[in-house]
Amino acid sequence: MVEFAIVLPLLLTVLFGIIEFGQLFKVRLSAQQAAREACRIAVLQSTAKPYNNAGGPVMQKIQQIMTAAGVSTYNAGMVTITEDSVADPAVTVSITVPYDDVKLTGFLHVITSNVSGSCSMRKEGV
Repeated sequence: MVEFAIVLPLLLTVLFGIIEFGQLFKVRLSAQQAAREACRIAVLQSTAKPYNNAGGPVMQKIQQIMTAAGVSTYNAGMVTITEDSVADPAVTVSITVPYDDVKLTGFLHVITSNVSGSCSMRKEGV
């Protein structure tokens, strides 16, 4: 009984750390996937600028993926889209989610403050 009382806090800390890391990893993969799919839509020739319109296909795809991932605190302020130009035909989509919005236990707060994903692709037909 004494050994169990000594080991239990350590085991619970490891268990909750694993759960928290899994949640963080899931949100990071979702942000990466949302950035990748939104970037793919943005580089199509048929997609018109500006890409960060709230009702546009790029932002709708990001909203769809982040909502499916369970990030209900998602908002457009967390998305940065660098549009293509003649000098630089690349489109970059970056999504940043504050750790405080997706944490379960808060054990990893000392490690990270944001979870992010980004993707960059060249505009088609340029």
